[in-house]
Parts: sequence; C-alpha cells; structure tokens
Amino acid sequence: MNTYTPEDLVLYLYNEMEAPRRSALEEALEMDWTLREKLGVLKTTLQRLDRTLESPRTEVILNILRHAASTQAQTVR
Repeated sequence: MNTYTPEDLVLYLYNEMEAPRRSALEEALEMDWTLREKLGVLKTTLQRLDRTLESPRTEVILNILRHAASTQAQTVR
C-alpha cells in the first residue's frame, strides 16, 4: 500500500499528478476513508484560499478613519 502525503493530495486536486500515480491514488481513495477525509479537508482549504478578498472589513475602515481624524486634529493644533 502506498503512503500519500498532503503534497500528493494537493497535486491531485490541481490535476498535476502523473497518470499512473493518479490512478493509484484514486484506488486508494475508494478504499481508505481517512485519506478521503484528508482530501476533503484540503479541498475545502484550497477553495477558501482561492477566494479573493473584495473589500476590507468595516471595522478596519473605521479604524483607519479614526486614526486619520486624530492625526489631522493633532496637525491643526
């Protein structure tokens, strides 16, 4: 039985694994539920990483505005 690393699973998810090794991994996935679980966790993680950040949180914007206002008030004095 082959041992698969997280790196192997990432290669599999990105379709960058050589065909013979890919076939062997797919067979292992059919028989090994823990390997399937690890693949599922990695898949979810990669999907979250692939999302783009469209805008900063409101709290961050408010902190920047507060800082700018306090800096301006100190400069005016």
